[in-house]
Amino acid sequence: MSVIPRIETFADELTEIRHDLHAHPELGFEETRTAGIVAEKLRAYGLDEVHEGIGGTGVVGVLRGNGGGNRCIGLRADMDALPITEASGVAYASTNEGKMHACGHDGHTTMLLGAARYLAETRNFDGTVIFIFQPAEEGLGGARRMISEGLFERFPCDELYGMHNDPNADPGVVSIAPGPAMAGASFFDITIKGTGSHAAMPHQSRDPIVIGAQLVQQLQTVVSRNTPPLKPVVLSITTFNAGSAYNVVPDRTVITGTIRYFHDDVITMAEARMRALCAGVAAGFGVEIDVDLRNVFDVLQNDQDLSEAYIEAAGDIVGAENTTLDADPATGSEDFADMLKVVPGAYCRVGHAGNVPLHNPGFVLDDAILPVGASIYARIVEKRLED
Repeated sequence: MSVIPRIETFADELTEIRHDLHAHPELGFEETRTAGIVAEKLRAYGLDEVHEGIGGTGVVGVLRGNGGGNRCIGLRADMDALPITEASGVAYASTNEGKMHACGHDGHTTMLLGAARYLAETRNFDGTVIFIFQPAEEGLGGARRMISEGLFERFPCDELYGMHNDPNADPGVVSIAPGPAMAGASFFDITIKGTGSHAAMPHQSRDPIVIGAQLVQQLQTVVSRNTPPLKPVVLSITTFNAGSAYNVVPDRTVITGTIRYFHDDVITMAEARMRALCAGVAAGFGVEIDVDLRNVFDVLQNDQDLSEAYIEAAGDIVGAENTTLDADPATGSEDFADMLKVVPGAYCRVGHAGNVPLHNPGFVLDDAILPVGASIYARIVEKRLED
């Protein structure tokens, strides 16, 4: 491991920043305190420009190197927390009830701040760096909102890089999957509008619970009987809500869930089959079924050449023996994918100590990853914008 020496000298300060952010988590588009801290730090580090309020609570910093080059690299981190009650037991646990940085976005924000501090001190590159601190990554469309509000028109980038912590990998191991690296995702809400009755007289109802149970089983055939075996897709029902009393057959059931995919033709087919199955069940039982299907994440596509450049830069920090371009694609989703549809780039995962998975109330980010991530961000800039 060869963390950039200057970054190592302020590693303790990075830990303090992350602990503060962790203790005060904010949900998507509510990251006002976090964004304020980010903007304050960027100004204190001496960035040439700091812009706030992009995409709601997003922050963008601009830093120009010592050379006069015109090329521009973007670096991105996410800032939002999750609606989870923390159970990690750490001394700096969330003070905001029901909110937690259970995905490590506090760490991502801190790592990018570390890179900004170092690069602002050295400016040992030829061109411009755009530091993108994005709100609302967790399914609320923060990337799409920043893009729609002119992110890349105002701050054009030639290349774009992001990263995510990985508690499932060995500490210090950096991995990239070139090409399709993370799944696209659609969310759905299915509302079955039946007829309620007394539970003792169910023949007077059109029971949406029974209907919903059958529909859930039929939806499983979208994967098992409609999807080509070599094109992976996941269809998960995640909530089934109906009823309010022991003696009442309710008049509606709401079913929600998600579809994860890697191929556009597969998601088109899956959504069409879902609508057809819902229509068939509605006709068969004589009820109305409303289907709300919406795309939330695109497939994250890593550029092959830039993936190779990114892993080479990471190798300078963690050692080439601790890097791989053979990572398996992940069925999780990430809205950095929307940015990569506009600007070519790559997204890596950085392993750290700990065995509690992401999105778990007991998740703990290993602070040792902070100078590592900051160094990788800084090194890709220095290599791609070599002075």
